Amino acid sequence: MSVLIKNGRIVTAASDYIADIYIEGEQIAAIGKNLPYQADKIVNAKNRLVFPGGIDPHVHLDMPFMGTFSSDDYTSGTRAALFGGTTMVIDFILQTQGDSLKNALKTWQAKSNGKALGDYSYHMAVTDFNAKTAKEVVHFIEKEGITSFKTFMAYKGALMIDDGQMVQLMKVVKKHGGLVTVHATNGDMIDSLIAKHRAEKKLSPLYHYLSQPEITEAEASGRFADMLAYSKCPGYIVHMTCEGALNAIRKATQRNQKVFVETCTQYLTLDASLYKKKDGAKWVMSPPLREKKDQTALWAGINQGLIQVVGTDHCPFTWKQKQLGAKDFSKIPNGHPAIEHRMELLFSEGVKKKRISLNKFVEVSSTNAAKIFGMYPKKGTIAIGADADIVIFNPNKKHTLSKKTHHMNADYSSYEGFKVTGKTETVFMRGQLAIDNNECLIEPGYGQFVKRGKTSLTI
Repeated sequence: MSVLIKNGRIVTAASDYIADIYIEGEQIAAIGKNLPYQADKIVNAKNRLVFPGGIDPHVHLDMPFMGTFSSDDYTSGTRAALFGGTTMVIDFILQTQGDSLKNALKTWQAKSNGKALGDYSYHMAVTDFNAKTAKEVVHFIEKEGITSFKTFMAYKGALMIDDGQMVQLMKVVKKHGGLVTVHATNGDMIDSLIAKHRAEKKLSPLYHYLSQPEITEAEASGRFADMLAYSKCPGYIVHMTCEGALNAIRKATQRNQKVFVETCTQYLTLDASLYKKKDGAKWVMSPPLREKKDQTALWAGINQGLIQVVGTDHCPFTWKQKQLGAKDFSKIPNGHPAIEHRMELLFSEGVKKKRISLNKFVEVSSTNAAKIFGMYPKKGTIAIGADADIVIFNPNKKHTLSKKTHHMNADYSSYEGFKVTGKTETVFMRGQLAIDNNECLIEPGYGQFVKRGKTSLTI
């Protein structure tokens, strides 16, 4: 099938111009003004933005956590992502402590194979590092195309590894061309504060926030950067929330070190005052929402190049699932529904409010993730030979976010009543019309697993 997209304003991380795009099969075949091609389908994109499909490198689909599973699976999650303009996600495989990475991969393949609508890849979470695991890490990088390895500095007894294991993992990953990512919070300090608040019968959602003060994230971020500097391994901090953590990475630049950083839309747009609401459990996530001053710091960090990526940490639960912690904040499943709204929120709150440029919007929503995680230029840009993952976006359409209209498998919205400007109207997924007129036109199984290579950004 061939497609001709005419007269759109094409925006990439580096350019902004009006032209046509000719798609043949799954890839972009030509770009230029007044292209002379005949096509099976012609789309007029006049007065619309045309940019590469979004890449969300931080999602949790059908994930076991805190006695339940996240409520979006690979079908509902990737469909919702497409409605919002995200054509590619990277999910997290969780190694069970005492078991192998290969068995964890088999479990996640069963969750995803034949079920996704958009393309996807995996990070491998290493929760039990030993000599056998080290050999598996090499296999995953060289044979499976899974080149990023998630670590946790919290959740002791389930996901956390200690600093000694962390450094040994970094050395192996560095040698073979991979990347280590981290949940950077001080788990021991958090656990002690949770125990203190529970003992004092302080059990509301507010105490989830108060159990994870800014210092727990700032300290862990700095410690992770120090271990990276020692091992000379490339590293990436997921879901950064606060000024203190950002300053720890800013300090690392003084020794000419580069640490990749991701924040998420919720930390740019929501704040901790929500935990005082009666339904505050909706926003219980880790790390928690922070203060207004942290939002200011994170937006600045994006423009300063300290933050390269905006993801979601999409980990939705239904309100019934959230009620598992109705009497104890420490039992509330952590996470919220976000995958569908990332692109529109980032555009509305970022570009429209002149916090970031259009080029920066594309950079942090798509291009940098493709580069950091070894998919560029196949993904993350509009260029000849790239996959035809393309969003046609109305920059002036106003609408309101609500559980009534979203496509995520969650019976509430973290952004209920949030007014945004900018709407995803049409999405092509590897050349196939996927979203149009608020309808999904592709079926589960169209999405493919994407093997990844080494990062193409310098460190």
